[in-house]
Amino acid sequence: MDMFMQYLWAFVVGGAFCVIAQILIDKTSLTPARILVFYVVAGVILGAFGIYEPIVDFAGAGATTPLTGFGYLISKGIKKAVDEKGLLGALTGAFTAAAAGISAALVFGYLATLFSRGKPKN
Repeated sequence: MDMFMQYLWAFVVGGAFCVIAQILIDKTSLTPARILVFYVVAGVILGAFGIYEPIVDFAGAGATTPLTGFGYLISKGIKKAVDEKGLLGALTGAFTAAAAGISAALVFGYLATLFSRGKPKN
């Protein structure tokens, strides 16, 4: 039953992030690109102040999968790199922390282009 609750809370929290984004798209003049950037920046800020960590502990993948989780990962990587390397870590920490995810996205995106054919919009 404990595993079921973990999945349930991941679904609820991740779904809440999606609902908030959809409301912003429907009810404001913000473009989806601006909302995505807002989510990443919010994740960085919440991660930098230690607010996002309890959300990740509670919701797991429901908090790390959305773009706020990417921002949190960036802030966590920068904190760790600054502790280890000083000021230089502020420039390299984000790249080190997010390298695996970005590399996977690039590789799988490229593989997807090999097996699909894009069509221009009219």
